[in-house]
Amino acid sequence: MKKILLVIILLNFLNCKDISNKPSKKIVVKKIEKTKIKKEKEIFLLNDKNAIPFFFDYEKHNKESLVKIITDYGDIDIKLFENTPYHRANFIYLTKKNYFDGEFFHRVVKDFIIQGGNSDNRNTSKKRRSIGRYLLPPDTKKGYKHHRGIVSMPSSEIENPHKLASPYEFFIVQKKEGAYHLDGNYTAFGKVIKGMNVVDIIANLETDKREWPLDNVRFKTILIK
Repeated sequence: MKKILLVIILLNFLNCKDISNKPSKKIVVKKIEKTKIKKEKEIFLLNDKNAIPFFFDYEKHNKESLVKIITDYGDIDIKLFENTPYHRANFIYLTKKNYFDGEFFHRVVKDFIIQGGNSDNRNTSKKRRSIGRYLLPPDTKKGYKHHRGIVSMPSSEIENPHKLASPYEFFIVQKKEGAYHLDGNYTAFGKVIKGMNVVDIIANLETDKREWPLDNVRFKTILIK
C-alpha cells in the first residue's frame, strides 16, 4: 500500500513539473514576437533630416557612376558626375533598391526634355513609402550647363522657393541647342554618353494633354555598369 502511494505521489509531482514548464515556452514565443515587432519598427526610412547625412556616408562606399536605362525603344547609357555626390549617390541608391524598375518616362516635351521616374501607379507610391519622403538641396555651382544630353533633377511640385529637388525623378535635355534657361535652378548630375538617338525617338512620341506619351515608355530596368 505504501509503495502504491509513493508511485501516485511521484506521478503527481512529475505532472506538476510538466505543467509548470509550459508557461516558459509561451514566454519564449512572446519574446520572439516582440523582437519581430521591434525590428519592423526599426525599418530605415529617409526623410529631410537624415537624407544628407545618409548620402554623405553612402557615396563613400558606393562609387558607381555608369548606369544604363533599358526601354523598349532602346538603351540609354549615362555617366553620373562624381562632384555632385548627393545626387549621384541618390540615383545609385534608388537603382539598387529597384525603384526605377517598371517606372516611366512620364513627361515628354519635343525639342526640350524627356522626364522619368514618376507615375500615378499605386506601386510607385508603395515603393516611395518603403524608401522615404525627402528632398535634396540644389547643387548648381559645379559649372555644369544644361547642354543637350545633360541629366538633371527637377524641383519638387510643392511650394518650393529654394528649388529643392524631387529625388525620385530626373530629366534628360533633348533640345539640340541646349536648355540654358534651366542653369542655376536645377542640378545637372550626369550626361548621356550613348543613346541620344533613343532620347530623340522618345521625345518625338505623340503625347496627351499631360505630356504623357500615348505609347507608354516604361523602364524595363536601370542597370549599374
